[in-house]
Amino acid sequence: MGALYRIAVLPGDGIGPDVIAEGVKALEAARRAVGGFSLELETLPAGAGEYLRHGKPLPDLTVERARQADAILLGAMGLPEVRWPDGTEMAPQVELRFRLDLYAGIRPVRWYPGVPAVLAQKQPADVDFVVVRESTEGLFASMGGGSVLRDEVAVDQQVITRRGTERVCRAAFEWARRRAAARGRPGKVTCVDKANIFRSFAFFRKVFDEVAAQYPDVAADHGYVDAVAMRLVRQPEQFDVLVTENMFGDILSDLGPGLIGGLGLAPSADIGDDAAVFQPTHGTAPDIAGQGVANPLATILSAAMLCDWLGDRAGDPALQAAGRRIHRAVEQGLEAGELLGPDLGGALTTSEIGDRVAAGIGRGF
Repeated sequence: MGALYRIAVLPGDGIGPDVIAEGVKALEAARRAVGGFSLELETLPAGAGEYLRHGKPLPDLTVERARQADAILLGAMGLPEVRWPDGTEMAPQVELRFRLDLYAGIRPVRWYPGVPAVLAQKQPADVDFVVVRESTEGLFASMGGGSVLRDEVAVDQQVITRRGTERVCRAAFEWARRRAAARGRPGKVTCVDKANIFRSFAFFRKVFDEVAAQYPDVAADHGYVDAVAMRLVRQPEQFDVLVTENMFGDILSDLGPGLIGGLGLAPSADIGDDAAVFQPTHGTAPDIAGQGVANPLATILSAAMLCDWLGDRAGDPALQAAGRRIHRAVEQGLEAGELLGPDLGGALTTSEIGDRVAAGIGRGF
């Protein structure tokens, strides 16, 4: 039977439950196809809907059960009409990052063959990079703590620490090493900042350079965020791994999927020393919830990342193989034009896409 892994499942709001169902379907298909491990899935409440039902978007019990799990699979959370008294939306997924100290936001951006082109004069191989976003400080450190004076002045504060910068930069270099080993070519990490204007970003760059010196096998360079944003559109092939502050990472993490067909193809992970959350980068899209038109591939690819991370952490080749099965089933299905929903010019429903991925996982490669 092999090892047993406990996965906390937080479906969330809007299309969250729709796509999470397909992510779970892929996990179960990979477990059956590979064998050698077992999964225990526990569904936990969280989100704006949970706030409406019981007065708290992220219950303490959910946090504790998530903390005890081996990994967490999370759907989109929040609803535009459900807000705090100060007018901000509820973001329990962000709170969970802080509560579990998930400091490294990993946002892969890959253009798969078979997906309609977004960039002219580029090939799918030209768009394959990872944004590593510091997820616990930066401008997001002001979440819930900014101030408004006399309805005249509003202030939010950015926080950059040595510890926070060191550990996210180290995560970026380790990710670049992992990609280099898989591809057989040297990796590169680009520090994205605004060091020419802000002292906090000059400090971020200084610490980045100190960490880079510890990875002589990985190339390192820098770029100002505005210039990098332009280069990502015009010359995405120049980038491998990018590391940046929380807000810049939030923005670039949405720009990237715009190059590959949209957020429906964009998985993500938020990783700490003791826990990790895997989720699609898209929002809750409540206007299409329950209609069967949401693209579940970002969630399915997030489930594959869960297997990759947990398999590496546990040293479990069966779980690593499960991750490869899911990745490959998505890649082959897209290349064959068999996984296209309405957002990509096709007509498949959410569950039909999930069924086809599960079938591909079963066939193997």
